[in-house]
Amino acid sequence: MIGGIQVKVCGLTSLADAALAGACGADYLGFNLYPKSPRRVSIEQYASMADDLPKVHTVAVAVEPDIRGLLAMQEAGFSHFQVHFRHDLPVARIAAWTHAIGAETLWLAPRLPPGVDVPESWLGLSRGIVLDTYDPSLFGGTGRTGDWDKFKRHQRGQPGKTWILSGGLNPENIGEAIAKTGARFIDVNSGVESAPGVKDHGKLRAFASAVRKALGR
Repeated sequence: MIGGIQVKVCGLTSLADAALAGACGADYLGFNLYPKSPRRVSIEQYASMADDLPKVHTVAVAVEPDIRGLLAMQEAGFSHFQVHFRHDLPVARIAAWTHAIGAETLWLAPRLPPGVDVPESWLGLSRGIVLDTYDPSLFGGTGRTGDWDKFKRHQRGQPGKTWILSGGLNPENIGEAIAKTGARFIDVNSGVESAPGVKDHGKLRAFASAVRKALGR
């Protein structure tokens, strides 16, 4: 944890960046397996790094995977699975992911348009729900901040769920984000990069420092 808040550093592509993320206090290391992502790593690339990663949780980030692909990620040793998907996907498709790997390790990351909330039918299907910035053509990775009021409303309304704040977080705005949302779990990616998939070590350290400062630690 960083200052009492759970942190995931996502879009990792190298051992050096993963090591620094762990040293800064990250609880989760995210690896993007989506073929269209500029931060994409293959399962084979992840496997080549796995033994040397910090001893924290690892998250496979995928977009609407089939069950075979999801099970391959599980077999590769990931501890959690963050699945991005269209908000109007049939609930049976979402439930199939839950049945394949279990609700405790699944994080749902819906692409929610403005004015659309997380439906009750999803709440029992995963432990965590990631609320990222909406974009009609992208599944995350926008670099823009999202709807913090929506996040706060969901977290207050369903305090038993793990709500993960994502989207455009960086050293300059993370203090404000924590203050306005009450987030206890944050996900950072492009806001601590020098290029897609390349973490800026100074920015990552500054981000950790800003989180601690925001919490008076």
